[in-house]
Amino acid sequence: MITDPWFYALAVPAVILLGLAKGGFSGIGVIAVPLMALAVSPVLAASITLPILIVQDVVSVWAFRKTWDRGILLLMLPSAAVGIFAGFALAAFVRPGAVELAVGVISVLFAVQRLWLERRGAPVRAAAPEGVPWRGVLAGVAAGVTSQISHAGGPPFQIYVLPKQLARDVFIGTSAIFFAVVNWIKVPAYLALGQVTAESLSTAAALLPLAIASTWAGVWLVRRVPGQAFYKVIYGLLVVVGAKLAWDGAVSLIG
Repeated sequence: MITDPWFYALAVPAVILLGLAKGGFSGIGVIAVPLMALAVSPVLAASITLPILIVQDVVSVWAFRKTWDRGILLLMLPSAAVGIFAGFALAAFVRPGAVELAVGVISVLFAVQRLWLERRGAPVRAAAPEGVPWRGVLAGVAAGVTSQISHAGGPPFQIYVLPKQLARDVFIGTSAIFFAVVNWIKVPAYLALGQVTAESLSTAAALLPLAIASTWAGVWLVRRVPGQAFYKVIYGLLVVVGAKLAWDGAVSLIG
Protein backbone atom coordinates (compact mmCIF):
# COMPACT_ATOMS: atom_id res chain seq x y z
CA MET A 1 0.00 0.00 0.00
CA ILE A 2 1.16 3.53 -0.74
CA THR A 3 2.19 5.36 2.44
CA ASP A 4 3.30 8.72 1.01
CA PRO A 5 1.30 11.52 2.78
CA TRP A 6 1.51 13.69 -0.36
CA PHE A 7 -0.35 11.02 -2.32
CA TYR A 8 -3.22 10.95 0.19
CA ALA A 9 -3.35 14.75 0.29
CA LEU A 10 -4.25 14.52 -3.40
CA ALA A 11 -6.15 11.23 -3.35
CA VAL A 12 -8.67 12.33 -0.70
CA PRO A 13 -10.09 15.26 -2.73
CA ALA A 14 -9.88 13.09 -5.87
CA VAL A 15 -12.03 10.37 -4.28
CA ILE A 16 -14.50 12.97 -3.00
CA LEU A 17 -14.86 14.34 -6.54
CA LEU A 18 -15.42 10.80 -7.81
CA GLY A 19 -18.12 10.31 -5.19
CA LEU A 20 -19.91 13.54 -6.09
CA ALA A 21 -19.76 12.52 -9.75
CA LYS A 22 -21.20 9.09 -9.01
CA GLY A 23 -23.85 10.71 -6.86
CA GLY A 24 -25.14 12.63 -9.86
CA PHE A 25 -22.85 15.57 -10.61
CA SER A 26 -21.63 13.88 -13.77
CA GLY A 27 -18.23 14.63 -15.20
CA ILE A 28 -16.19 16.09 -12.38
CA GLY A 29 -14.71 12.69 -11.55
CA VAL A 30 -12.51 12.98 -14.64
CA ILE A 31 -10.23 15.23 -12.60
CA ALA A 32 -9.41 12.40 -10.17
CA VAL A 33 -6.78 10.49 -12.17
CA PRO A 34 -4.79 13.61 -13.20
CA LEU A 35 -4.91 14.78 -9.58
CA MET A 36 -3.53 11.49 -8.23
CA ALA A 37 -0.99 11.45 -11.06
CA LEU A 38 0.73 14.44 -9.46
CA ALA A 39 2.01 12.00 -6.82
CA VAL A 40 2.17 8.63 -8.63
CA SER A 41 2.36 7.45 -12.24
CA PRO A 42 -0.81 7.90 -14.34
CA VAL A 43 -0.99 4.11 -14.82
CA LEU A 44 -0.94 3.49 -11.06
CA ALA A 45 -3.46 6.30 -10.50
CA ALA A 46 -5.85 4.72 -13.02
CA SER A 47 -5.43 1.25 -11.53
CA ILE A 48 -6.18 2.57 -8.02
CA THR A 49 -9.22 4.43 -9.30
CA LEU A 50 -10.90 1.52 -11.09
CA PRO A 51 -11.84 -0.58 -8.01
CA ILE A 52 -12.97 2.60 -6.25
CA LEU A 53 -15.24 3.40 -9.19
CA ILE A 54 -16.69 -0.12 -9.14
CA VAL A 55 -17.61 0.18 -5.46
CA GLN A 56 -19.05 3.66 -5.96
CA ASP A 57 -21.11 2.30 -8.86
CA VAL A 58 -22.86 -0.06 -6.43
CA VAL A 59 -23.99 2.90 -4.33
CA SER A 60 -25.15 5.04 -7.26
CA VAL A 61 -26.95 2.19 -9.05
CA TRP A 62 -28.75 1.25 -5.83
CA ALA A 63 -29.76 4.87 -5.16
CA PHE A 64 -31.23 5.35 -8.67
CA ARG A 65 -32.18 1.74 -9.47
CA LYS A 66 -35.80 2.63 -10.26
CA THR A 67 -35.12 5.46 -12.71
CA TRP A 68 -33.28 4.62 -15.93
CA ASP A 69 -33.83 4.51 -19.69
CA ARG A 70 -33.74 1.00 -21.15
CA GLY A 71 -33.45 2.10 -24.79
CA ILE A 72 -30.33 4.20 -24.24
CA LEU A 73 -28.57 1.39 -22.40
CA LEU A 74 -29.44 -1.22 -25.04
CA LEU A 75 -28.06 1.09 -27.73
CA MET A 76 -24.93 2.41 -26.03
CA LEU A 77 -23.57 -0.48 -23.95
CA PRO A 78 -22.68 -2.82 -26.86
CA SER A 79 -20.97 0.04 -28.70
CA ALA A 80 -19.12 1.03 -25.51
CA ALA A 81 -17.80 -2.53 -25.27
CA VAL A 82 -16.47 -2.15 -28.83
CA GLY A 83 -14.86 1.14 -27.83
CA ILE A 84 -13.18 -0.40 -24.78
CA PHE A 85 -11.75 -3.20 -26.92
CA ALA A 86 -10.59 -0.67 -29.52
CA GLY A 87 -8.93 1.45 -26.83
CA PHE A 88 -7.15 -1.63 -25.50
CA ALA A 89 -6.12 -2.96 -28.95
CA LEU A 90 -4.94 0.41 -30.27
CA ALA A 91 -3.16 1.57 -27.12
CA ALA A 92 0.24 1.20 -28.77
CA PHE A 93 -0.79 3.12 -31.92
CA VAL A 94 -3.13 5.91 -30.80
CA ARG A 95 -1.84 8.73 -28.64
CA PRO A 96 -4.22 9.25 -25.70
CA GLY A 97 -3.58 12.99 -25.88
CA ALA A 98 -5.15 13.20 -29.33
CA VAL A 99 -8.31 11.47 -28.12
CA GLU A 100 -8.54 13.70 -25.03
CA LEU A 101 -8.01 16.86 -27.08
CA ALA A 102 -10.75 15.95 -29.59
CA VAL A 103 -13.26 14.92 -26.92
CA GLY A 104 -12.48 18.01 -24.85
CA VAL A 105 -12.95 20.49 -27.69
CA ILE A 106 -16.21 18.86 -28.84
CA SER A 107 -17.53 18.80 -25.26
CA VAL A 108 -16.83 22.48 -24.68
CA LEU A 109 -18.41 23.54 -27.98
CA PHE A 110 -21.49 21.41 -27.33
CA ALA A 111 -22.03 22.62 -23.76
CA VAL A 112 -21.42 26.29 -24.61
CA GLN A 113 -23.95 26.07 -27.46
CA ARG A 114 -26.61 24.60 -25.18
CA LEU A 115 -26.00 27.18 -22.44
CA TRP A 116 -26.11 30.00 -25.02
CA LEU A 117 -29.47 28.83 -26.32
CA GLU A 118 -30.89 28.82 -22.80
CA ARG A 119 -29.43 32.24 -22.05
CA ARG A 120 -31.11 33.68 -25.14
CA GLY A 121 -34.41 32.34 -23.91
CA ALA A 122 -34.72 29.58 -26.50
CA PRO A 123 -35.89 26.49 -24.62
CA VAL A 124 -33.64 23.48 -25.08
CA ARG A 125 -36.13 20.88 -26.24
CA ALA A 126 -35.68 17.17 -26.14
CA ALA A 127 -34.13 15.68 -29.25
CA ALA A 128 -36.49 14.28 -31.88
CA PRO A 129 -36.70 10.49 -32.21
CA GLU A 130 -33.88 9.09 -34.34
CA GLY A 131 -34.48 7.30 -37.59
CA VAL A 132 -31.11 5.55 -37.43
CA PRO A 133 -29.47 5.70 -33.99
CA TRP A 134 -25.95 6.12 -35.33
CA ARG A 135 -25.26 9.04 -32.99
CA GLY A 136 -25.83 6.80 -30.00
CA VAL A 137 -23.56 4.12 -31.42
CA LEU A 138 -20.76 6.62 -32.09
CA ALA A 139 -21.19 8.14 -28.63
CA GLY A 140 -21.03 4.69 -27.05
CA VAL A 141 -17.82 3.82 -28.90
CA ALA A 142 -16.28 7.17 -27.96
CA ALA A 143 -17.30 6.72 -24.32
CA GLY A 144 -15.72 3.26 -24.30
CA VAL A 145 -12.44 4.46 -25.81
CA THR A 146 -12.05 7.47 -23.51
CA SER A 147 -13.12 5.47 -20.47
CA GLN A 148 -10.50 2.82 -21.21
CA ILE A 149 -7.80 5.46 -21.69
CA SER A 150 -8.42 7.70 -18.68
CA HIS A 151 -11.81 6.96 -17.04
CA ALA A 152 -13.15 9.93 -19.06
CA GLY A 153 -16.18 8.43 -20.78
CA GLY A 154 -18.62 10.97 -19.34
CA PRO A 155 -18.46 13.71 -22.01
CA PRO A 156 -19.29 11.47 -25.03
CA PHE A 157 -22.15 9.89 -23.06
CA GLN A 158 -23.51 13.30 -22.07
CA ILE A 159 -23.25 14.78 -25.57
CA TYR A 160 -25.67 12.09 -26.78
CA VAL A 161 -27.98 11.83 -23.76
CA LEU A 162 -28.29 15.42 -22.48
CA PRO A 163 -30.29 16.71 -25.49
CA LYS A 164 -32.95 14.11 -24.72
CA GLN A 165 -33.84 16.13 -21.60
CA LEU A 166 -34.60 13.11 -19.48
CA ALA A 167 -35.95 13.67 -15.99
CA ARG A 168 -33.06 14.37 -13.61
CA ASP A 169 -33.20 11.02 -11.80
CA VAL A 170 -33.63 9.09 -15.07
CA PHE A 171 -30.53 10.75 -16.49
CA ILE A 172 -28.52 9.96 -13.35
CA GLY A 173 -29.81 6.38 -13.12
CA THR A 174 -29.08 5.68 -16.78
CA SER A 175 -25.58 7.13 -16.41
CA ALA A 176 -24.98 5.11 -13.23
CA ILE A 177 -25.91 1.79 -14.83
CA PHE A 178 -24.03 2.58 -18.05
CA PHE A 179 -20.74 3.30 -16.29
CA ALA A 180 -21.17 0.47 -13.79
CA VAL A 181 -21.26 -1.98 -16.70
CA VAL A 182 -18.49 -0.15 -18.57
CA ASN A 183 -16.17 -0.30 -15.55
CA TRP A 184 -16.62 -4.07 -15.22
CA ILE A 185 -15.94 -4.51 -18.95
CA LYS A 186 -12.63 -2.67 -18.44
CA VAL A 187 -11.43 -5.09 -15.76
CA PRO A 188 -10.09 -7.79 -18.16
CA ALA A 189 -8.19 -5.14 -20.12
CA TYR A 190 -6.58 -3.77 -16.95
CA LEU A 191 -5.66 -7.29 -15.86
CA ALA A 192 -4.17 -8.07 -19.29
CA LEU A 193 -2.10 -4.89 -19.16
CA GLY A 194 -0.84 -5.80 -15.67
CA GLN A 195 -2.32 -2.64 -14.17
CA VAL A 196 -4.04 -4.37 -11.24
CA THR A 197 -1.45 -5.00 -8.52
CA ALA A 198 -1.39 -5.70 -4.78
CA GLU A 199 -0.25 -2.13 -4.22
CA SER A 200 -3.10 -0.61 -6.21
CA LEU A 201 -5.75 -2.85 -4.60
CA SER A 202 -4.56 -2.23 -1.01
CA THR A 203 -4.40 1.52 -1.61
CA ALA A 204 -7.88 1.50 -3.13
CA ALA A 205 -9.16 -0.47 -0.12
CA ALA A 206 -7.83 2.20 2.24
CA LEU A 207 -9.78 4.86 0.33
CA LEU A 208 -13.05 2.90 0.03
CA PRO A 209 -14.80 4.22 3.19
CA LEU A 210 -14.34 7.77 1.93
CA ALA A 211 -15.44 6.69 -1.56
CA ILE A 212 -18.72 5.26 -0.27
CA ALA A 213 -19.44 8.22 2.02
CA SER A 214 -18.77 10.79 -0.71
CA THR A 215 -21.03 8.96 -3.16
CA TRP A 216 -23.94 9.01 -0.70
CA ALA A 217 -23.19 12.70 -0.12
CA GLY A 218 -23.43 13.28 -3.86
CA VAL A 219 -26.79 11.47 -4.00
CA TRP A 220 -28.08 13.57 -1.08
CA LEU A 221 -26.94 16.84 -2.65
CA VAL A 222 -28.13 16.20 -6.20
CA ARG A 223 -31.65 15.35 -5.05
CA ARG A 224 -31.90 18.83 -3.58
CA VAL A 225 -31.15 20.52 -6.89
CA PRO A 226 -34.29 21.27 -9.01
CA GLY A 227 -34.43 19.45 -12.34
CA GLN A 228 -34.05 22.53 -14.56
CA ALA A 229 -31.17 23.92 -12.50
CA PHE A 230 -29.54 20.46 -12.50
CA TYR A 231 -29.12 20.51 -16.28
CA LYS A 232 -27.52 23.95 -16.19
CA VAL A 233 -25.06 22.65 -13.58
CA ILE A 234 -24.25 19.62 -15.75
CA TYR A 235 -23.68 21.76 -18.84
CA GLY A 236 -21.40 24.02 -16.80
CA LEU A 237 -19.45 21.04 -15.49
CA LEU A 238 -19.15 19.70 -19.04
CA VAL A 239 -17.46 22.96 -20.10
CA VAL A 240 -14.96 22.64 -17.24
CA VAL A 241 -14.31 18.94 -17.82
CA GLY A 242 -14.04 19.41 -21.59
CA ALA A 243 -11.54 22.24 -21.13
CA LYS A 244 -9.51 20.06 -18.75
CA LEU A 245 -9.44 17.17 -21.24
CA ALA A 246 -8.49 19.49 -24.11
CA TRP A 247 -5.68 21.03 -22.04
CA ASP A 248 -4.32 17.65 -20.94
CA GLY A 249 -4.47 16.36 -24.52
CA ALA A 250 -2.73 19.42 -25.97
CA VAL A 251 0.02 19.35 -23.34
CA SER A 252 0.55 15.62 -23.98
CA LEU A 253 0.85 16.13 -27.74
CA ILE A 254 3.16 19.13 -27.47
CA GLY A 255 5.37 17.39 -24.92
